[in-house]
Order: sequence, then C-alpha cells, then structure tokens
Amino acid sequence: MSRGTIRQILLITDGCSNAGEDPVAMAAIAKEEGLCVNVIGILDDDDENERGMSEVNDIAAAGGGMSDVVYAKALSQTVQMVTKKGMTQTIHGVVNREISQILGKDQEMEDLAPEKREELMEVVDELGETSQLDMVILVDTSASMRNKLPRVQEALLDLSLSLKSREGENYFCLYSFPGKRSPVEKLLSWTPQLDSLKGAFKKLSTSGVTPTGPAIMEAVKLYSKRMKKGVTNDETAFIEESGQ
Repeated sequence: MSRGTIRQILLITDGCSNAGEDPVAMAAIAKEEGLCVNVIGILDDDDENERGMSEVNDIAAAGGGMSDVVYAKALSQTVQMVTKKGMTQTIHGVVNREISQILGKDQEMEDLAPEKREELMEVVDELGETSQLDMVILVDTSASMRNKLPRVQEALLDLSLSLKSREGENYFCLYSFPGKRSPVEKLLSWTPQLDSLKGAFKKLSTSGVTPTGPAIMEAVKLYSKRMKKGVTNDETAFIEESGQ
C-alpha cells in the first residue's frame, strides 16, 4: 500500500451558514473528490445554538469526516483530536476497501481474525505517522466569531506543534470566510510552517455573513489545482476517497 497523502479540510465555525451554496451539499462534493471534511463547532459559555451545531454534524457526515462541538476554552485539544481521528478514519476506510477487493465486497477489517486485525491496525498507525498530510483550514470570521478568533489562532499553533512529531510531511493553507470582496480570503498559502500564521487573525474584520458552502467549494478547487501541479511526492495517492 502506498503511503500517499491524506487530504483534509478542517472547518472551524459556530454554524448557521447564511450565504451561498448549501454547505452540506458542498461537503458531499468534497468527499467525492477524495477529501475528508472535519468540522469543529465552537460554542460560547451561554450558547444554545442548536441549529448551528446540527449543521456542524451534518457537514462532517456528508464530508466523510469527524465533528465535535466544543466551548472555546477547550478548542486546542479538540482541534488536535479531531485532526488525528480524521486521519485514522480516512486510512481505515482505505484499508477496508483494499480488504474488500481481496476478500470480497462484504469483508471489512472487523471481520478478520484477531491476529490479522491487529497487524492491520499496526499498518493504520504507521500510515498515520508517515503519510503526507495536506490540510486546508477554513475559519469562520462572521460577527459571532469575533471573540473566539484568538482561541482559534492559539489552537492552530498548538496543532502545528503537535504534528511536528510525525515522520510524514505536513502542509497547510489557511482561508477565512467571508473575505472582504469575495466569499473567502487567503491568509496563508501552502506551507509546512503553520506557525507562520502568528498575528494573521488580528488583521481580520468580521462580518454578519457566513458563506460556509462557498468556503468548502474553494477548498475543493485548491486541492484540484495542487494535484494538477503534481506537488505531492506520492506516485499514487492512497487517499482516493475519504474513509467512512
């Protein structure tokens, strides 16, 4: 099995998109394009945003990814946890598809003998540590996120530090939504140094519009351009579909 590249979208929002395409439908398109959409919903201490949190879960489900709802103060460890679980889930899906090709379409890892299953779990763990990670990070900067952005920046810096221990390479790009003149705004081009975003959120103005769907679609386009340029090192990326 090729080590390949794990391709993820990490969406950080407090939900309630209100402009542009349906974000759930856009997440489904992302999944079809081989991307895993992980979503973290941020609450304030007094939030009871049921609609927004339902949207968070629906986007992740459509995008084949993980979701979690968290209060801003616990954001850092949640970003790390969702990222790593999303990577494992994606690899799990690939392993299961390969098993199905060898043993039959109804066979999955759980159907194997315990010793074989243990061997495959070791493979999953190794791929999680050695595969290249490409991640587009989308941060909601609508008006309701204003006081949460410092926590978001802190969480992303912590994520960068936690991923440096991996053997595989990590590449990130960062977009906020809405942008000043378009649905999204680029804050950071593809880079292995996520800590270069220091201060990025201080420059942002917030808006009442939340174009989550267009932001996800922009991430899909970014990956398409990146893959056409052939910037990844893998001969055959093993993440051709996001894992379930």
